[in-house]
Amino acid sequence: MDDRIVVIGGGGHAKVVISILQKLDWWHDVIEGYIDTKNRGAVLGVEWIGSDIPKTVVKYGILPSAVIGIGSIEDTSIRKRYYLELLERSYSLPVIVSPKAVNNSFTIKDGTVVMDGAIIEAGTLIGKCCIINTNSSIDHDCKIGDFVHIAPGSTLSGNVKIGNDCLIGAGSTVIQGIKICDGCIVGAGAVVIRDIKEQGTYVGNPARKIK
Repeated sequence: MDDRIVVIGGGGHAKVVISILQKLDWWHDVIEGYIDTKNRGAVLGVEWIGSDIPKTVVKYGILPSAVIGIGSIEDTSIRKRYYLELLERSYSLPVIVSPKAVNNSFTIKDGTVVMDGAIIEAGTLIGKCCIINTNSSIDHDCKIGDFVHIAPGSTLSGNVKIGNDCLIGAGSTVIQGIKICDGCIVGAGAVVIRDIKEQGTYVGNPARKIK
């Protein structure tokens, strides 16, 4: 296990990520600090360590780890930039799963964080650097691309496929077997009952494109 972890960001999303790290026995004592463009003071006891990613230091032959604590609403570019910069600097980006999440046999790629109360069922594949947010539900055999945000309280039924760089908004529902292409935003509370094949923002019940 890596000997230390740096949190990228110091805002509200980072606070939730830190709270999850503190619940996990193997991380709670090794949070080195958070980086942010400004000093926000201690965040749940974790101190600001500057605005730049610390220089990689190999200790006991183990590279340091980082977790991206920056949320995404309409734009994933900031998370992508940090993800690529961390990899370039030889940081590892572990999968962080809250002990209060319910999960079965699934696969998650590096950099993804699963929040409290999330449910992930068997056969699901989740891509790189995703946010599986509080009390969201992902049923069996779903496929979720990279840099996707499944927002609080949203529901994906079985065999749903979500492309890269998508936001599935808070409280929304995607019925079984639906496919959503890259770069889509599904608005809060929307109900998706047909495949989405064109990039854009979709709202309402049933969900329709508005821009």
